[in-house]
Amino acid sequence: MVLGKVKSFIVSYDCLNDSNVPVFSSGDSVSGRVIIEVSGEIRVKSLKIHAKGFAKVRWTESRNAGSNTAYTQNYTEEVEYLNHRDILIGHERDDDNSEEGLTTIHSGRHEYAFSFELPQTPLATSFEGKHGSVRYWVKAELHRPWLLPMKTKKEFTVFEHIDINTPLLLSPQAGTKEKTLCCWFCTSGPISLSAKIERKGYTPGESIQIFAEIENCSSRMVVPKAAIYQTQTFFAKGKMKEIKQLVANIRGESLSSGKTETWNGKMLKIPPVSPSILDCSIIRFVLILKFYGVYVDIPGAMNLSLNLPLVIGTIPLHPFGSRTSSVSSQCSMTMSWLGLALPERPEAPPAYAEVVTEDQRQSCLDVSSGRENFDGPLFAYIQEFRFRPPPPYSEIDQHPDQATSTAEHRLDTCPSR
Repeated sequence: MVLGKVKSFIVSYDCLNDSNVPVFSSGDSVSGRVIIEVSGEIRVKSLKIHAKGFAKVRWTESRNAGSNTAYTQNYTEEVEYLNHRDILIGHERDDDNSEEGLTTIHSGRHEYAFSFELPQTPLATSFEGKHGSVRYWVKAELHRPWLLPMKTKKEFTVFEHIDINTPLLLSPQAGTKEKTLCCWFCTSGPISLSAKIERKGYTPGESIQIFAEIENCSSRMVVPKAAIYQTQTFFAKGKMKEIKQLVANIRGESLSSGKTETWNGKMLKIPPVSPSILDCSIIRFVLILKFYGVYVDIPGAMNLSLNLPLVIGTIPLHPFGSRTSSVSSQCSMTMSWLGLALPERPEAPPAYAEVVTEDQRQSCLDVSSGRENFDGPLFAYIQEFRFRPPPPYSEIDQHPDQATSTAEHRLDTCPSR
């Protein structure tokens, strides 16, 4: 038995999606096969699989302990989400090289199926960052006597679904800030900005409608801008490491002193990005919409900025959620932001004769032959009420006899008499 007899040793997943990519969520069943292709007969002690999922962060920081002394501090943390083991061939013990209990694999291609359930608890979405990652994989080990174990590993992707159709993620986000620019001993006027978006949750590819207003009362030129930043935050040993990356931005017109610019639904599209990671204790991945005013001719000046948090989900917005969010946001926005105009005086409704012809009215007033099948006068009453027009107004009583008889009947039935 030589090592070269094993020509192929891989792990393959049974993918249920059209893209043939192994993607799963918490509670799903992960199934696949370990494929072994050999050119000759081999004897095997065991074939094992190990499924593992974990989040891990790691970074280093250099510190000075004196004029000529420096040291490096390592920060590492790990959270386990999945740990499953199974034996496909053979037995548990692999420490001996006895010839007992061996399994013979003949020449050709052989497949060994495996299956396991992902935990029902929320899992962290697969992620690769500069100082941390979230990974899931299945590793297979082939043990043979007198030879080193053969190992192969293949990763799979986990997406923890985030439904943006929840009250928290459908709620509007808004903020206001103001700043006064000081240059040496001179104080300029304030710069104020207000921004609002219709909701907090979005999916990749959607466009964010930005309603904003920036007023420049300073003596400097200001340019309004909006940008989406991808924020990766890592936690270990009580410390935090944060990385921000620009993914999309837009800008407005330059504002001179005393000018104001209003954005009535300016669109900013979200590029393809990974879903947010919210349930991991050591990695947090979110997006931030940053609206700010930039001073053009003051190098090094601190710009006025306003941050609105975003959550990137996997389940897109339902039509009902869109209507609810839109109504709530429109009711809370000011008329000046939306630029809405009051509607003109409504047009008068059409006359009765324009809608119902005389033939239709007469045919509905006539009692049909099928009326006898109904008990009581309800059918005739509904038909007459539906189509009969109201009588013309007149101060002269058109039915004096009927009114007199009705009054006498009421007097006769009065309880006091």
